Parts: sequence; C-alpha cells; structure tokens
Amino acid sequence: MNNSDMTFYDAIRKRGSYRQEFLAEAVPEEVLLRIMEAGCRAPSGYNFQTTSFLVVTNPDLLIKLADIAPSPATNTAPAMIIPLSSKKESPKTGLSFEIEDYAAAVENILLAITAEGYAAVWMDGAVNLEDRRERINKLLQVPDDRFVRAIIPLGRPEKEVTQREKMPLEERVKWLR
Repeated sequence: MNNSDMTFYDAIRKRGSYRQEFLAEAVPEEVLLRIMEAGCRAPSGYNFQTTSFLVVTNPDLLIKLADIAPSPATNTAPAMIIPLSSKKESPKTGLSFEIEDYAAAVENILLAITAEGYAAVWMDGAVNLEDRRERINKLLQVPDDRFVRAIIPLGRPEKEVTQREKMPLEERVKWLR
C-alpha cells in the first residue's frame, strides 16, 4: 500500500526506529524496488556511488540473519536490506566518502520505507558486535571488495511506530544573520 498522500515532511516527522515485531506479511517486490531506487538516488561523494545493497526476502536467509543478530525486528522481518560499501579514493585528493554515501543512502531508504507505510530500524551496531560482520559476509557471499555496513529489517509494524522526542530547533540551530 503506497501512502502517496504522505508528503516529504510527513515522512520525516513520522519515521521512527521500529525495533518491535513485524506482521507476517510480505513486502511486495514493486515496493522494495521503489525503496531501493530511493537509496540508489542518494547523493554520493565524487559520484563514486560506493554503496550497493543486498535485498533479502528468502525465508531461510532471513532466519539465518536473525540468528546472527537476534532482535524482535530481525526475528520477524519479512525483508532485510543489507547496505554494502566499497572504498574508493579520489586520485586527485585521496579523499573517500563511503561513510557519507552509505549514510545518505540509508536515510533515503528509511524515508521511502515510511512513505510506503512500512517500518524499519537501521541496525549498524548489531553488525559490529563479536564476529557478526564476518558471519554475514560468509552467509550472503559478500565480495571481498565490499564491506557490510548494517542490516535494515523492514515490514508492516505490529505496533505503532513512535519517534523519540527531538531537541527543540532553538537548541540545535543557530542563525547567523
């Protein structure tokens, strides 16, 4: 169900990190395609486009991913997105923007998920614990030139999605007029 009446700013206000259980309802492939297009259209330093993605809907792989990084969200997600990075440096400056590229792409994905009426959580820390990244690499046969950044379980939320209170703009924004 595409929530086409949701504005960009509505999606920003409504998006929250959903860590609870998902309903046992598949995410249609056409929805996943729109979500992934949003991620792939994110800004990219030097347009190197260092972020790529694995979209997992295979039930056996979802169970194995949940075993590696267990949580209510991973245990019940009908789909997971795995962002991957590759390091590419500018020959002129030596600068690399894979972290910025990845973060911008994930934000686009999270907003698209919200606009489509689904929920998700960006699980970066869960990948960094113990040997989880290596286990995910092996399970999903991630190429050696790629780096698993996170897992993003997504689906139809079983409970209401909430957003934590944000600090007032006055505390975070200073106008230099």
